[in-house]
Amino acid sequence: MIPNNEIISGKRKTAVAKLRIKDGTGKIFYNGLSHTELNLFHKLALSEPVRIHEQVLGELKNDFYITTMSGGREGQIQAARLAIAKALVKLSGSDVLKKYYLSYDRNMLVQDSRRKEARKPGDSKARAKRQKSYR
Repeated sequence: MIPNNEIISGKRKTAVAKLRIKDGTGKIFYNGLSHTELNLFHKLALSEPVRIHEQVLGELKNDFYITTMSGGREGQIQAARLAIAKALVKLSGSDVLKKYYLSYDRNMLVQDSRRKEARKPGDSKARAKRQKSYR
């Protein structure tokens, strides 16, 4: 069980989503808006973890309040999706739900570990090499 004051976060690239759970009827609020006001694909991405939870474990009795920062719009949506799925697994404590999420889409529970490669000293970019001159 998650206490009401606990914040669960999700990250995707440089985007960070912070989620609070309160008792309610299963609504999702994204940056102060209801998720139904978002465009179709963003709405589906945010409701996907909740729908899977309802299929596996039944009705949900919590509202989700998500705030996102930095990164781009798609990264923020994916970070929010990750935070919702992590919160539902932690809330239910169900291994069945966790296995279902991992088999459906691993990125629902595990954040992407890829990061930008560092620049090398003396070179122009991370992967670019100095051009060779024969004359």
